[in-house]
Amino acid sequence: MKKRYAIKKKLLVISSPSGGGKTTVTNYILSKYPMIKFSISATTRPKRPREKNGVHYHFISREQFEEKIKNNELIEYEYIFGNYYGTPKSEIEKAFKNDIVLIFDIDVKGALSIKKAYPEESFLVFIEPPSIQTLKERLKNRRSESEEQINERLSRVEMELKLKEQFDYIIKNEMLSDTFNEIDSLISKYIIEPEDN
Repeated sequence: MKKRYAIKKKLLVISSPSGGGKTTVTNYILSKYPMIKFSISATTRPKRPREKNGVHYHFISREQFEEKIKNNELIEYEYIFGNYYGTPKSEIEKAFKNDIVLIFDIDVKGALSIKKAYPEESFLVFIEPPSIQTLKERLKNRRSESEEQINERLSRVEMELKLKEQFDYIIKNEMLSDTFNEIDSLISKYIIEPEDN
């Protein structure tokens, strides 16, 4: 028998500084909760190995992105590290039309823009790294960026950590298993409630 559930919030936003663990947490949620779907952001940054267009991001040109800004097609966007990142309004419309929860894996400022636009429908989780040193090691281990790019990402961390208090919930990501357990209890408390048959 199909399990029934009630959706409490339709927009679940996971955010952290670069390397903080937001993508790992997002992938865990997507693998466990079939009624939660990924909101695909648009970006002008180059595709990393193993990334797929239309799955991980909509990879578009700067001209196409600026056209979207001009046409007011984005709920939020930011220019970071020499590239644009943003959430198309069409992604959110999809969640509101269908009985699904949309999960966002986006930067801190983008997360707060979604909260401002949809205060009743959104729930924001900040994934806090154990330390700046751990963050630096994680970014280096990704081997997808130069030392200069890593330092550029780290230069934003102080600003991002200051904004964490505006989130609905903060998880200190020290042990991944503990982080996943906290996420599970947050989802059952604030996002999805099983209904009695």
